[in-house]
Amino acid sequence: MVIATGFFDGVHLGHRLVISQLVDYAEKMGQESMVVTFWPHPRNVLQKDARVLRLLSTLEEKKRILHELGVGRVEVLPFTREFSRLTTREYFRDIIVGKFGGKAVLLGYDNRVGSDSLAPEQIEVVAKEEGLEVIRTEAVLSDAVTISSTRIRKALSEGDVEAAAGMLGYGYSLFGVVVAGNQLGRTIGFPTANMQLYEPLKIIPAPGVYEVDVETVGRKFKGMCNIGYRPTVSTASNLTVETNVFGLDEDIYGLDIRLTFVRRIRQEVRFGSVEALKEQLARDKATILGVSG
Repeated sequence: MVIATGFFDGVHLGHRLVISQLVDYAEKMGQESMVVTFWPHPRNVLQKDARVLRLLSTLEEKKRILHELGVGRVEVLPFTREFSRLTTREYFRDIIVGKFGGKAVLLGYDNRVGSDSLAPEQIEVVAKEEGLEVIRTEAVLSDAVTISSTRIRKALSEGDVEAAAGMLGYGYSLFGVVVAGNQLGRTIGFPTANMQLYEPLKIIPAPGVYEVDVETVGRKFKGMCNIGYRPTVSTASNLTVETNVFGLDEDIYGLDIRLTFVRRIRQEVRFGSVEALKEQLARDKATILGVSG
């Protein structure tokens, strides 16, 4: 068994380098490839900025992407306080070798293993002492900046979904269910699907108006998504994710919906009237559809 281990939030391009090497090396060795990951996120369990931590992928999304990349087996370990106390040696000896029969382990440039906070070079020494062959990978750079889950979260928090996609290797998406809204959009000619996320810890991009690709009722559409607080028509403080799905006229309340973000059109702003908002929404839609004038 050739194993890569880590949280792999988002399975971004840096992770994909590790995964591609994992799959290739396992094939050359005639072994099965495996990813050992964890759930929930260690920062949630250890309460390290847990209140502000948001995720790039749900557990199911992560597993799906890993399998799509050719990983033969994905094992999810419950991350508990007891688990967090394992040393690097205990983790390699008892989990990677003892539990899963690992023969080789891939270590990324910033892999951290065990409660003893060893440096990457020390981790490699311990792995070899436990009988593991070690394959090291290098950092992946985007415009000379190291790709990391933290940088992708920052890009999304600033509304830069295109930069996030460039580091992820795919368009960032949200998945949820359509719930009832206030119906105002329908009265001004822009009916919206109000989304409630299935995974509330997924990061929501910064407030603004976005071009999105929409999947619902087994079909694909273009759409215009507003993330924010609807300052023109509401004084509520709750963040909403509402999407005008182009070319969809049917009732989709209670159905699944997935939004994949293409680009941010503009920031969310307060307009002087509903009519001014309506006119701006028409311009936003024309921008998305590439209609001039």
